[in-house]
Amino acid sequence: MGIVKVLDHPLIQHKLTFIRDKNTGSKEFRELVEEVALLLTYEITRDLPLEDVEIETPVCKAKTKALSGKKIGVIPILRAGLGMVGGILKLIPAAKVGHIGVYRDPETLQPVEYYCKTPTDIAERDLIVVDPMLATGGSANASIKFLKERGAQNIKLMCLIAAPEGIEAVQKVHPDVDIYVAAVDEKLNEHGYIVPGLGDAGDRLFGTK
Repeated sequence: MGIVKVLDHPLIQHKLTFIRDKNTGSKEFRELVEEVALLLTYEITRDLPLEDVEIETPVCKAKTKALSGKKIGVIPILRAGLGMVGGILKLIPAAKVGHIGVYRDPETLQPVEYYCKTPTDIAERDLIVVDPMLATGGSANASIKFLKERGAQNIKLMCLIAAPEGIEAVQKVHPDVDIYVAAVDEKLNEHGYIVPGLGDAGDRLFGTK
């Protein structure tokens, strides 16, 4: 079973408070989401492999550490996941970015992929799937499924906040996927919104309703 890691760092929790606040405007909301994504990235990349390299400092030659070339892919779930990409790329500028869009068919209620563009070497990359909200888990499960069908081998899911129901749903369908979140909230309400949550992340990021 994949791990569920809740990042309770004081800076993350402080920024998350302002993300939740309904009085936070779109500009500040976008900046805060990007900042928290950066902080989450610090933790989600903790197990990246290192190799010994030799450099020359202003003082002498030295053996030190560098990333061993592990390839990273960032896959935001459209559209709200776009708000987290900038923070990740500040720490991993060489990462390739794919995009995946999923909607629920109103008649069958099954997830339908409407857009998917990924790096061509997806099977060789460690993928970080990002979405601010893990509510029912439907979009995350469908997105991970579509990525696996294209050859993805190693996938992690990174969200700002999650409902217990969403975590359970992802663990049931994709037990090999580790989940990283800033907070696990109380529940889903009857409309499928996370409580207390932060509202609709996409609308708040892009100023729509």
